[in-house]
Amino acid sequence: MEIRPFKAVRFNPDVVGDVGNCVAPPYDVISPSQQQQLYEKSPYNIVRIIKGRVKASDNGEDNQYTRAADYFNRWMQEGALIQDPTDTIYGYVQDFDVAGTALQRLSFIASAKLEEFGEIVRPHEQIFPKPMADRLRLKRATAARLGLVFMLYDDQQRVAESVIEQAVTDEPLIDFVDEQAVRHRLFAITDKEAIKQITEMMSDKSCIIADGHHRYTTGLTYSKESADPAAKYQMLAFTNTSHEGLIVLATHRIVGNLQDCRFSDLVSGLGKNFEITKFAFASQEEKTQAKQRMLAQMKAGYDKHKNAFGIYGADSAFYTAVLKDERLMDTVVPEMSVAWRRLDVSVLHILILEELLGINEQVLAEGEILQFVKDTPRAIDDSISWVDSGEKQVAFFMNPLKMQQLKDVTSAGERMPQKSTYFYPKMYSGLTIHKL
Repeated sequence: MEIRPFKAVRFNPDVVGDVGNCVAPPYDVISPSQQQQLYEKSPYNIVRIIKGRVKASDNGEDNQYTRAADYFNRWMQEGALIQDPTDTIYGYVQDFDVAGTALQRLSFIASAKLEEFGEIVRPHEQIFPKPMADRLRLKRATAARLGLVFMLYDDQQRVAESVIEQAVTDEPLIDFVDEQAVRHRLFAITDKEAIKQITEMMSDKSCIIADGHHRYTTGLTYSKESADPAAKYQMLAFTNTSHEGLIVLATHRIVGNLQDCRFSDLVSGLGKNFEITKFAFASQEEKTQAKQRMLAQMKAGYDKHKNAFGIYGADSAFYTAVLKDERLMDTVVPEMSVAWRRLDVSVLHILILEELLGINEQVLAEGEILQFVKDTPRAIDDSISWVDSGEKQVAFFMNPLKMQQLKDVTSAGERMPQKSTYFYPKMYSGLTIHKL
């Protein structure tokens, strides 16, 4: 892949104060309540640009996209945003904790030549029209790359990591801790020899999009309609698949607003193709124990390369469902690769959501029935509470994807169902901006 350094636009602490108050998670994980919190953190928080408020009075001349462009241009004029003077590759270091284990992920941010999907750039998830249209309108309004697209490459020699580890000895450009206790640091790599090492290392690499499929795809679309040669390049963040700090967590599924959904019928229907284990409880203490037994059995299935799910429907029990015969998927979706057919998310979406609950791709695209819950520390307990309250009907708990599965499916030129992966932690928006 062709990459090169660039002069990023960044928040100026002399004007905005604490830059940590100006950045935000990716637009697609910002809830309405978090959007409000980000608005209140700083008058310069980038949420105003990447996910601005929608007003009832919005029209063709005044809307969230025109306001985003106004904020961006005004902040540039005020000096709240300034462009770095030197071509730079940026080292991005994230320190975080997963299940009591301290980890560190090293990435680098560079400008990369946009490639059509194929041998050099491989997507791994499905995309949907609504977010595509949203990101394209924002790009047209601002003529800037505002969020990071997270790319994976493989380098056993760890060339970039060695360069970043050296850069960490310098003063960081940005250093802050987010609400999930993740520390984010940004470092400038301007040494020509160091930049050459990274660009040469990447020259023969192919990449998998880990996160930011809609942003990359709209980048391709925008590059074709723009007369600006700079539009052929996009700001991307790269992480080595051989890096021990690269973590993939699960994304759980919760069903709500589904007509004629009887949980007892679902459990009965599952018995045809799945081995069902019931963990009943009669008290809060027993409920906690039953949940832990469900999770332990899910993990046991994961370790044995079985398709295993946890299920909860507020009937005083937790369940595990383990696919009896993986060859069933060979019959149901023979057109897909073996790697795709063996994915937990494929089994769940085809054999459970679609066949038993009638949640097909069209229903998924409408976005009213299925909610995706990233595996944060409270994700499972929150999901259980939503089902208990009647707000949701059924929760499906997932095991995480294995990295080799990601490589195998993308090598076959296929995409997984939406939200198959949760790369943790998220890469924040506003650390660097690529102005065209």
